[in-house]
Amino acid sequence: MPSVSCGTLLGDIEDIVSQEDSKPQDRHFARKHVVPKVRSYLQEEPRPPSDSTIPGIQKIWIRTWSCSHNNSDGEYMAGQLAAYGYKITENASDADLWLLNSCTVKNPAEDHFRNSIKKAQEENKKVVLAGCVPQAQPRQDYLKGLSIIGVQQIDRVVEVVEETIKGHSVRLLGQKKDGGRRLGGARLDLPKIRKNPLIEIISINTGCLNACTYCKTKHARGNLASYPIDELVERAKQSFQEGVCEIWLTSEDTGAYGRDIGTDLPTLLWKLVEVIPEGAMLRLGMTNPPYILEHLEEMARILSHPRVYAFLHIPVQSASDSVLMDMKREYCVADFRRVVDFLRERVPGITIATDIICGFPGETDQDFQDTVRLVEEYKFPSLFINQFYPRPGTPAAKMEQVPAQVKKQRTKDLSRVFHSYTPYDHKVGEVSGGAFSRLSLPHSAALVKATSYFLLAACCANNFPMHVDISQWPDFRKKITLHPLCW
Repeated sequence: MPSVSCGTLLGDIEDIVSQEDSKPQDRHFARKHVVPKVRSYLQEEPRPPSDSTIPGIQKIWIRTWSCSHNNSDGEYMAGQLAAYGYKITENASDADLWLLNSCTVKNPAEDHFRNSIKKAQEENKKVVLAGCVPQAQPRQDYLKGLSIIGVQQIDRVVEVVEETIKGHSVRLLGQKKDGGRRLGGARLDLPKIRKNPLIEIISINTGCLNACTYCKTKHARGNLASYPIDELVERAKQSFQEGVCEIWLTSEDTGAYGRDIGTDLPTLLWKLVEVIPEGAMLRLGMTNPPYILEHLEEMARILSHPRVYAFLHIPVQSASDSVLMDMKREYCVADFRRVVDFLRERVPGITIATDIICGFPGETDQDFQDTVRLVEEYKFPSLFINQFYPRPGTPAAKMEQVPAQVKKQRTKDLSRVFHSYTPYDHKVGEVSGGAFSRLSLPHSAALVKATSYFLLAACCANNFPMHVDISQWPDFRKKITLHPLCW
């Protein structure tokens, strides 16, 4: 095509076409002689790798063992996964992934945990492990190749589940720290799916200050690390706004709260009492005797508050000072008696729960009989009786053990003592004007039976947990869902 100067005036567009340019008919003729090139098709590409799996659409089954602290962690993990898009299912066989939240307190709990892992693998389920067992001993053979979310890393559960679904193995076992100081754990304002929508379980601290020779939980939860008071108060406010009517405070030892951050348990409790709305209640979890001794007067006033349950869980473990010394419990039986006697005198109707370990190494028949007499004397309405199990890696596991048959027999004997008394006989026929906790029942209800076997808990007029037989009210039974107590 000839070049045309920009300054040349064209009369018509056809002026730029020369004689040498091909005509339209020539180009049409040339198309008849074009031979299309055959494309060489490649073989079908292989299936995309597991990395291409779309996370956030799978079904997840969550199983939690043991304490209230563990239950709260499980609720937090469920809330985060649901918020991301995963479906939390109650049907294990229908789930794509199992999240197993373990307990390391006793051998049976870990055995159940191990068996669940095996079952998940047999059913080709993806598995993520959580809780105290993998945190304390992540290198156990049966945990090899499996994803683990540490007890202080539950705010990253979505990441771990996402990578596990893709086929990867992820382990997050680190500690939360701020300026070198260990924190209580993940943020308290994370999304949560409560097992009971009316109860909020708040962990006020993690770890403890003790070094009990039988305890494996210390290996997982570590030393004491408390949440700041303002964060705990904000969590309580948020929970009440979401419709919660009970706050349960939990930790490995609530009595030690605040010692690492320059405060104490009574200070926290008074701040929480200020934000409890009308009709709601606060319940305090387990505290060891040494730390509650310092605050007996203040604790008695708090437990007498109309919006605080007159309930306290104080483990004694044994009524033998020599056994307590071998356990390194840092108190004697007289200290425990002083706490219980003082609170029973100052807080009328208070419920004291306690724990007993039967068959601790070195426990003699006389030691055990001392424990039996303590139970007979105080008639604890809530008593946790545990046969001793030596946990690997603990000092007690290396001590000379009490024969298994003796431990079993002592456990049976103490259980028989517990079931021999009825701590609520004095309440038979009494009518309470209080509102029932977690139930919609009339404002007056007669206690028609008192026994050590319980159906449900009710908040009575004198403000302590009461166990009630509702078999006489069939209409009510149709309208309610019973919730097991986690005392």
